[in-house]
Amino acid sequence: MPHPTIATTQAALATGEVTTQQLVERYLAAIGEQRYLNIYVEVYADGALDQAKEQDGRRRAGSKLGRLAGVVISIKDVICYAGHGVSAGSAILEEFVSPYTATALQRLIDEDAIVIGRTNCDEFAMGSGNENSHYGPTRNAADPARVPGGSSGGAAVSVQAGTCLLSVGSSTGGSVRQPASFCGLYGFKPTYGRISRHGLIAYGSSFDQIGLLAHDPADIALGLEIIAGADNYDATAPNRPIPLYSKAKSEGPKRLAYFGDLLEGEGADPAIRTATRQAIEGYRAAGHIVESVTFDYFDYVVPTYYVLTTAEASSNLSRYDGMRYGYRSPEADTLEETYRMSRSEGFGTEVQRRILLGTFVLSSGYYDAFYGKAQRARRVIQEQLRGILADHDFILMPVSPSLPWYVGEQLDDPVANYLADILHRAG
Repeated sequence: MPHPTIATTQAALATGEVTTQQLVERYLAAIGEQRYLNIYVEVYADGALDQAKEQDGRRRAGSKLGRLAGVVISIKDVICYAGHGVSAGSAILEEFVSPYTATALQRLIDEDAIVIGRTNCDEFAMGSGNENSHYGPTRNAADPARVPGGSSGGAAVSVQAGTCLLSVGSSTGGSVRQPASFCGLYGFKPTYGRISRHGLIAYGSSFDQIGLLAHDPADIALGLEIIAGADNYDATAPNRPIPLYSKAKSEGPKRLAYFGDLLEGEGADPAIRTATRQAIEGYRAAGHIVESVTFDYFDYVVPTYYVLTTAEASSNLSRYDGMRYGYRSPEADTLEETYRMSRSEGFGTEVQRRILLGTFVLSSGYYDAFYGKAQRARRVIQEQLRGILADHDFILMPVSPSLPWYVGEQLDDPVANYLADILHRAG
């Protein structure tokens, strides 16, 4: 990939080394050559080429171009794009076409980003390996026998495999950072509310966030600068000043915390423990202060997360009932059959599992024992992490306790899949 960053790509466009049309054609060729990775649910070849030609015309005419002119992006199949399909990797939305565009995506398009396609993902973003998709698993470009991580696995591989420069994913727990780590990229999960969720198909509304994946942190900084900020369509996106992320610089030594117990335990792969220790020593050698701290609640992180997110999923996914839009079972004759058969046939196994769990923890007699207690646990976890960050600039930790596993290896063991997320759900 000759131009892996926004800066190098735009420099090549400015000198005439390459045209936007040629860039898009190269990306489309890369997509075609790597179909075996199952990256894309849908490729917008004609639309992307039309946009490229239009931008080349404006460039020749000396007209003003946006900050993302010539930047080809992909979008996870949970991001709405007007007039285009969006299915959340699910059969229940396979034929659905979005009537509007997500706020974050619209802001990128307004700066001349070119959308090349929507990427495969775990169904309704529920998974850690991109194996729960209605469209089949996405494979890691570095080793197609292994998973790319999830749920934004297709988004990560789209950048990893050189089919675009920047990808828009989503994160409910670690669904941007974990696939970024598995694919050798940078992945960014923002503070909740920093980016509008309008146009993001909901999984767990108090957790869901839009995030970015790229080869270069500078590309993520520029993308964040463009998409961050208040939105009249999302009350959780407050009207706060947007820093110039693309101009920000970090100066002087920093205070970093890490969880020493984590490195000494048996839960993390030895290779990951070794790499983490090397990183710690590298930061110390660079003049930063790196300290071991105690975090008391690792055992509660995954249970708390899954009680709360499955409860929210049970509520959010109740709208897919075979009546208003989405899949409707052709075999159903009554109202009850329509609900039951449409949902049973439209949702995959993992989504059904989480809906059932979420419905259970919200049910009469169990609400306080599970959901109410999980909310209190969430607050305790937050308060301890905020206490650590009150004395430190960063918490340093690996993204995953394991290396990318082989495709199919964890399909029959959902608990192992859930535990793979313990580190980024704590962080």
